[in-house]
Amino acid sequence: MAGLIHIYCGDGKGKTTAAVGLALRAAGAGKQVVFTQFFKDGSSSEISLLKQMPNIRVMHCKTVPGFFFRMTVEQKEQCRRDYTQWFRQVTQAAMDADLLVLDEMLSACTNGVVPLEEVEAFLKTKPEKLEVVLTGRNPAQCLLDAADYVTEMCKRKHPFDAGIPARKGIEF
Repeated sequence: MAGLIHIYCGDGKGKTTAAVGLALRAAGAGKQVVFTQFFKDGSSSEISLLKQMPNIRVMHCKTVPGFFFRMTVEQKEQCRRDYTQWFRQVTQAAMDADLLVLDEMLSACTNGVVPLEEVEAFLKTKPEKLEVVLTGRNPAQCLLDAADYVTEMCKRKHPFDAGIPARKGIEF
């Protein structure tokens, strides 16, 4: 059976949570999963558990410093180089996998950190059985067109808006 393409997007909470849930479901069914994140340092609570799962390979780029909007021009250029190379490494590592999760990939494309054309080309030429999940905000139309599933998370209310900071185990 052919692997499909999922997009979890929007400004609401739950994009990464949905991707993690699918990764766990796939691993529980004996499928091989590759899970990576862009713009995240690997310290979110779910990562420690995912790393313990025998069918899940968690990969993180260790060279990208913090939030993109806070980076200097030089850091942004380094981020572009590193994440473009990282995307190539991760997609190569997923060639024999059943599921590839690219958490915050949409944001990486929106910010020009990973060339949209490379992501689009990968989706067109990915291994037939590979299921791919992309999360983030503001997906490009070409990615929406390539997707088989598009789920948009819509924030109606969030504690952050009332000044409550992100809480370990809930938001990260």
